[in-house]
Amino acid sequence: MNPIFAQIISQALSISERRIARTLELLNEGATIPFISRYRKEATGGLDEVIIAEISKQYNKLQEISKRKETIINSIEEQGKLTPELKSRIENSWDSTELEDIYLPYKPKRQTRAEIARKKGLEPLAKIIMAQNERDMYRRAAQFITEEVENEESALQGARDIIAEWINENEAARNSIRNIFQREALITSKVIKGKEEEAAKYRNYFDFSELLSKSTSHRILAMRRGEAEGFLRVNISPDDEHSVESLNRRFVKGNNEASEQVEIAVKDGYKRLLKPAIETEFAALSKEKADNQAIKVFAENLRQLLLAPPLGQKRVLGVDPGYRTGCKLACLDSQGNLLHNETIYPHPPQNEWVKAGQKVISIINSYKIEAIAIGNGTASRETEHFFTNLRYNSPIQIFVVSEDGASVYSASKIAREEFPDYDITVRGAVSIGRRLMDPLAELVKIDAKSIGVGQYQHDVNQTELKSSLDQTVENCVNQVGVNLNTASKHLLTYISGLGPSLAQNIVNYRAEKGAFKSRKDLLKVPRLGEKAFEQAAGFLRIPDANNPLDNSAVHPESYYIVETMAKDLNCTVENLIKQKELRNQIDPEKYVNEKTGMPTLLDILKELDKPGRDPRENVKVFEFDPNIREITDLREGQILPGIISNITNFGCFVDIGIKEKGLVHISNMADRYVSDPTEIVSIHQHVQVKVLSIDLERKRIQLSLRQDLKV
Repeated sequence: MNPIFAQIISQALSISERRIARTLELLNEGATIPFISRYRKEATGGLDEVIIAEISKQYNKLQEISKRKETIINSIEEQGKLTPELKSRIENSWDSTELEDIYLPYKPKRQTRAEIARKKGLEPLAKIIMAQNERDMYRRAAQFITEEVENEESALQGARDIIAEWINENEAARNSIRNIFQREALITSKVIKGKEEEAAKYRNYFDFSELLSKSTSHRILAMRRGEAEGFLRVNISPDDEHSVESLNRRFVKGNNEASEQVEIAVKDGYKRLLKPAIETEFAALSKEKADNQAIKVFAENLRQLLLAPPLGQKRVLGVDPGYRTGCKLACLDSQGNLLHNETIYPHPPQNEWVKAGQKVISIINSYKIEAIAIGNGTASRETEHFFTNLRYNSPIQIFVVSEDGASVYSASKIAREEFPDYDITVRGAVSIGRRLMDPLAELVKIDAKSIGVGQYQHDVNQTELKSSLDQTVENCVNQVGVNLNTASKHLLTYISGLGPSLAQNIVNYRAEKGAFKSRKDLLKVPRLGEKAFEQAAGFLRIPDANNPLDNSAVHPESYYIVETMAKDLNCTVENLIKQKELRNQIDPEKYVNEKTGMPTLLDILKELDKPGRDPRENVKVFEFDPNIREITDLREGQILPGIISNITNFGCFVDIGIKEKGLVHISNMADRYVSDPTEIVSIHQHVQVKVLSIDLERKRIQLSLRQDLKV
């Protein structure tokens, strides 16, 4: 590893070089981000998974730049133009933009106008003009007339083409125009003539202009989507006159005919070469910045969704609501296995209210159902009303569950493997029921982009999005930990150090040999070696293991510490976990050694307090306003219960129990300035909102969390 990498990343993130270097060493040794953040705090100084992921990302970028530098040096060397000074400059540059600027004059060119002029022998004339000492340019240009150069004007034009390219390739000139773009560039959007009706959803951008530096990510992504769909024309441009003036000050050095030729070349070089190049650069940079912000919001929303409170191991009736096709019912045992499925028709056109009710009561009694999960799609409110009005023989909790992505799961290969003998409607009801029991375990089976949290997920860089979302899922799964004896292959895949192949091997081993009795048994799984064991073991739980530490987040490498603590207190590990007064006698300072520092010891003691505890909160029942069934029931000024369904950087969307979600703009989230909506709200949070306005034509609802706001 190049030692300068740690130095560069250290400066970028304001973290000590030693901590960065140690983190990079661990990553290069094959350690995963969740493992490093949880079990190597001494080495990193307690860096969390978000920072470690950023270190990894920056490291990968530096490696790419390193490879690019090799390519550039080899290319210039092949041309015989590589000087020691040039090579040193390339080797010492770690800015990709600067690197490309250095390379630009040496970059193999296609047949440009300047290249054609050079082949006609006009480069000497271009040098004469740039010197700006010549007063009679036509007399001098006449000396370059040949069979290929018809007259003086052709000669001057060719020379100006060469000068224009020089200006475009001049580093100082490019940086000067970049600075102007940075300060002054406007991003403008106009509707393409004749597309006004088709482009109605982009109405806000039909004639739009603002400083690029002030444009928010969602506006940039919206304009770029409209452009991609052929409805908008988007440009980024500063004041052209100002830009040309700045170049003239740099290149026009006299007041004669030669200077006039340079001035013409400057204007042409700016408009034809330099401006389009810098505009492309800023378009890419602004898009990348917008992508990163959107991906960050998406990842945070996904994290909150995955860590949503689980109901736990209860017997659940999953309900996929519907009108004509009926409501699909799936009875699940406490492990999420399908026991029974059926369809009822309590809604129009059948209206079998009594018959459906009798069936439901019979099913609930037969399968000892403890909770009901109703999908929040079509007919959800009517179905909820139906179930809440039934009389049960025992207390039954009823929940409305987000079914975003359930249809994607139902038609997926994973669902077909799980339920080969059932159609997609039954699979959908099962998924809804399981989402209530354990959102994390069920949602990992669905492509994160289909879960419905985030905006413009199809417009952002797909590679970056996938990497970020996969990392988010991995972090969440490892933060919670999984039951080694019940976890699905899909859940195990995300455990640190495993992946699809080892996850499948674990499931196969479990099916053949029975439940794991200890974490050590993992080493008997085919192809699961010491390294994979080290990375995975701490995140896998065995509730009924002989060693109680196997059901905790204490890593096997630290068992000896807990055993020493128990020995010093004359008790067993089991007694140490059960008796708080024993744990209170432990002085962690006594157990600090070369391998284990105070951060790990404090984590161990915290885990002994509540071994294997699920870090997620308990699920809560929620009820929508029973009087609100559709958008026409809304009135300005109403205060309604709602659930946060999505968060963007301009506000959040709230489910108030109807088809249309309401928007709380960032300006209506609090009685103070809010820069980040996640400061105020989180996914699935229960809130009270005030209705500000209803646009029936566009099906849009404006809401406020500021209930004192006057309507």
